[in-house]
Amino acid sequence: MKKLTVKDIDLKNKKVIMRVDFNVPLDEQLNITDDMRIQAALPTIQYILGQSPAKLILMSHLGRPKGKSVDSMRLTPVGKRLTELLGQKVLKLDDCKGDEVKKAIAESSEKVVLLENLRFYNEEEANDPAFAKELASLADIYVNDAFGTAHRAHASTEGITQYLPSVAGFLLGKEIEYLGKAVYNPEKPLVVILGGAKVSDKILLVENLLEKADAILIGGGMAYTFLKAQGKNIGNSKLEADKIDTAKKLLSKAKEKGVNIVLTTDFLIVDDFNNKASRKIVDEIPDGWESLDIGPKTREQFKKVLSTAKTVVWNGPVGVFEIDEYAEGTKEVAQYLATLKDATTIVGGGDSAAAVKKFNLEDGFSHISTGGGASLEFLEGKELPGIAALNDKQESKV
Repeated sequence: MKKLTVKDIDLKNKKVIMRVDFNVPLDEQLNITDDMRIQAALPTIQYILGQSPAKLILMSHLGRPKGKSVDSMRLTPVGKRLTELLGQKVLKLDDCKGDEVKKAIAESSEKVVLLENLRFYNEEEANDPAFAKELASLADIYVNDAFGTAHRAHASTEGITQYLPSVAGFLLGKEIEYLGKAVYNPEKPLVVILGGAKVSDKILLVENLLEKADAILIGGGMAYTFLKAQGKNIGNSKLEADKIDTAKKLLSKAKEKGVNIVLTTDFLIVDDFNNKASRKIVDEIPDGWESLDIGPKTREQFKKVLSTAKTVVWNGPVGVFEIDEYAEGTKEVAQYLATLKDATTIVGGGDSAAAVKKFNLEDGFSHISTGGGASLEFLEGKELPGIAALNDKQESKV
């Protein structure tokens, strides 16, 4: 999957339109509460500006405005923050298409332009060709650096590539490099840690990685359906009863393939989710009690398997990490992964990335994916439209 990147193309005096993921959280006063996604796009933005383009036009969505103009979902706060981070004025426009937009871009002396929220138009998510063509008409070259939306065939991620030479930014390129290697050519042993609430969310992921992994460590809410499939008592712990047979099949397939599946063997349980005082560690979950985290024996088992790994893919926390009293398992796994200097350690976005951030361990990992849904689909082995649409190195239109 060798795609052209911004380094493979001449940007001098060219108008460049770049899809970024500036879908940042805002508080009630419309202040940005976490600018990680803006920071993540800076290396590509700064590289492009260093190539003396005629103009850099940035486009993104924010929230779910459902095809309507919603003042609380305007990209104005993003434009202000970007101006601060770049140390140069960013021209924020009030629309993303039309003659006024073209006129403003042509007449502005600013090098960086930020279009208004793409999803103010239904045509964006519908991948409407006319809308995509209108976006493309603003520039000479298209750059995609928004991995978080790469699993969606939208006008700004897939449709626009029909009309312009299309390349990956550094952020997207890094995602392709790390996740691609993990899925298609991992250095072995490959150990996968799976958590999160539901087995149903991870069935395709398990099926795909059973073909490649040496071991799969399962914690979090999804573990209890697997334990139930083995005939274990799980008390009031999270269960997807309609997925017990699926869990049995996956365990059987793992045995056939020689993949070591490691399930939770001890548990931090409570008799009431809100009664933290009732917490205790047990090897078996009694009726009326609920497990909310992996216990110390399980943590040691996980670490023992991880100590042999050359590649680790982590998708999903192993406990209710958002609440400090139930975060110890996820924290200890994250801390241990951050010490594995001889292994490539990849965090698959979403809640796992939030956990790493919560424990201030970002610098200890080889790669933290910026897209939850996109990384999940990539790890499932699916082709992501936003990546597939970019020009391959051997068939450049440039």
